[in-house]
Amino acid sequence: MTETTTRYRNTITQAVYKKLLKPLFFRHDPEDTHDSMTAMGVHLSNYWLGRALTNAMFNYRNPMLEQELCGISFINPIGLSAGFDKNAELTDILPDIGFGFAEVGSITGEKCVGNPKPRLWRLKESEGLVVYYGLKNDGCEAIAQRLQGKHFSIPIGMSVAMTNCLANADIDLAIHDYAKAFRTMEPFASYITVNISCPNTAGGQPFIVPENLERLFVVLDTIPTTKPIFIKLSPDFSMMQLDTILAVLAVHRVHGIVCTNLTKKRDNPHILDTNISEKGGLSGKVVKELSDDMLAYVYKKAGKRFLLIGSGGVFSAEDAYKKIRLGASLIQMITGMIFEGPQIISQINQGLVELLKRDGFATIKDAVGVDAIKN
Repeated sequence: MTETTTRYRNTITQAVYKKLLKPLFFRHDPEDTHDSMTAMGVHLSNYWLGRALTNAMFNYRNPMLEQELCGISFINPIGLSAGFDKNAELTDILPDIGFGFAEVGSITGEKCVGNPKPRLWRLKESEGLVVYYGLKNDGCEAIAQRLQGKHFSIPIGMSVAMTNCLANADIDLAIHDYAKAFRTMEPFASYITVNISCPNTAGGQPFIVPENLERLFVVLDTIPTTKPIFIKLSPDFSMMQLDTILAVLAVHRVHGIVCTNLTKKRDNPHILDTNISEKGGLSGKVVKELSDDMLAYVYKKAGKRFLLIGSGGVFSAEDAYKKIRLGASLIQMITGMIFEGPQIISQINQGLVELLKRDGFATIKDAVGVDAIKN
């Protein structure tokens, strides 16, 4: 498929999504819509024809976007964030939608039903979501059983976290929970992300405390693995908190950082909706500036030590490119796909090629961090 044909295809698909499908989806409860789309994705992935049609509708490739990072080959830098495919059910169809990688979970040591409903709201004016799932997932043992014998065609990261339960207010029990999920999911992972920043758990965020984070990684360091290990940070950290956390991570087996998770702050000038839930974390354009600021800061402080994934508020190729120029080697997204349509992955990848050519870069690696270095 030529560049021009791909552009026309994406324009038509976007129009269909925004004019017909999105208004229909947005009339229904967002969690019900998410569950229906997941079921459809699973159904399509079960059939060769379903995967082939999906690929024809959405996929895009260009060698300028290919990278090898931490020993892993990525066909493009756009990945699905953790939180969408909670139970690793969509790994067969995600490559055909155009993702270069995906992160599933977060997966916990024990099965977790999550927080009571409702637990997902749309911020239509702000183009974001309020998420209060509370790490709902089937637990590491059931998910590992489901993945037995699977072969992934793109890198699949496993996001692991502690089970959302009152017992994990005990730090030793919480560390054991993390370790169980880490150890169980490690054989299936291209890389592992340790999620310490979920804003929706009964035990809070105990591992943003440096002493607890140190104790956690002392244990995780002992689990045998050759897989790269990432950590997912909150956009609500102060620079002082971030410096302390970076100092802890620097002496442990951590290869990269995801910047960032959801924000809990409600005093955000980008929140345009009124009467939003006080529960939950906020995604989408609400978190974009916070994510970009942290990304640039971490890259300047520790960009040579850690590979960075930019996540938060990616709705266009320009949004992704800004994060790349600030220091991200890879990009993750969910909310932009919900508001713009699934063709947005292809549009972003094609747009990145155009932006790289415009600025005289031969590959995407050449653009990583160029603006953070200038500043």
